[in-house]
Amino acid sequence: MSEPHLQPDPRRESFEQQDLSVKGIFYFMVGLAVVIALVYGIVGGMFQILESTDKKRQAPVSPMAVKTGVDPRSMPFPVVEEKIDQSFPKPVLEHSERQQFEGIVQEQDKVLASYDWVDQKNGVVRIPIDQAMELLAQRGLPVRPEGGVAQPSSPTGKPKVPTKESSPTR
Repeated sequence: MSEPHLQPDPRRESFEQQDLSVKGIFYFMVGLAVVIALVYGIVGGMFQILESTDKKRQAPVSPMAVKTGVDPRSMPFPVVEEKIDQSFPKPVLEHSERQQFEGIVQEQDKVLASYDWVDQKNGVVRIPIDQAMELLAQRGLPVRPEGGVAQPSSPTGKPKVPTKESSPTR
């Protein structure tokens, strides 16, 4: 039994003879555009339905807001702030709690990062908190002996150890 040897026909080329058709690409693009438009319409419709349902379920506006014409649910913040300035009785204590809080935090950060006199008569100064932490790490905390008053730490970084002469006797 002899098996025929399969050899490529030299007349046939060894690459694909058929290219991707332009018609197929066009139909794919049209189909993709239709699907995108359909999804866009569905999502937009759902948004409109949910938005109208949400507006129906919202709590009634405060009586003060009705008198002044301020509706923060449907007005942008700058317009609400302007109407509040025009119509609410003075003094208006705060417009934006967040802005007021951020201002307080910035002031505190500025104080924590600056030098200033706390008590100039007694020579007490405020130093930046980073420098204070470094000094505390170098010098250590003051050590309180068992029955005595706390001794300030020495500038060498080692706490003073009370001796028998300096410690009170019992």
